[in-house]
Amino acid sequence: MGINQKIVVVMPAYNAAKTLLATYENIDTRIVNEVILVDDASKDKTVEIARNLQIKVIAHPHNVGYGGNQKTCYMEALRDGADIVIMLHPDGQYDPRLVPELIKPLQNNEADMVLGSRMILKGKALEGGMPIYKYVSNKFLTFCENVVLGLNMSEFHTGYRAYSRRFLETVPFLRNSNNFVFDTQVIVQAVALGLRVAEVPAATRYFEGCSSASFLQSIRYGLETLFMLIRYSLHKLGILRSRLFSK
Repeated sequence: MGINQKIVVVMPAYNAAKTLLATYENIDTRIVNEVILVDDASKDKTVEIARNLQIKVIAHPHNVGYGGNQKTCYMEALRDGADIVIMLHPDGQYDPRLVPELIKPLQNNEADMVLGSRMILKGKALEGGMPIYKYVSNKFLTFCENVVLGLNMSEFHTGYRAYSRRFLETVPFLRNSNNFVFDTQVIVQAVALGLRVAEVPAATRYFEGCSSASFLQSIRYGLETLFMLIRYSLHKLGILRSRLFSK
């Protein structure tokens, strides 16, 4: 497995001018066949910098949100024949050098989706600068998701992810939210549709200038995540069926 597979990195970008170059330079192009950056109407020079690199650039004329950006990323990767798609934020939070470990379970046909977890290695998330309120809420939401979804994951809320082509062609991600809860929805959809989810360790670092949801956005994300778990439970029980969890 893994031989002759096309590996594509997608970057959902918004105001990433200060960190894009450093992120791109740490991508191993001996492994990655293509890099696609989708800019969500940035107000800085993200697009200008990206066009000077060996990157395919798509610029949204209007801001559609984090989830909406990802939809464009994945559709473009599928159009370009990707077998494995890695979502890598261009803001420098996640280390591109971990791509080989992230895609290994996909290449070995051991998973359909892989999460780069910041929580597997105890204490590393806080050492990387994760705000304490994000850490606590992450642990609480992950506990709830494990209970409802019947999994035993260390984290559900990482932005460092890899997907097989089969995953993206099976999960109806175009029906999902254009907001941050998109990330939760695709995991719930994976469980609903019987797809395999794995995780590998991934360090992160928070610093001034890196993109991150605000406190209010985090509150909204948490509430939407809990609502999504309720919605899935009702679907599973046959009380209120949803197209989100059906092919």
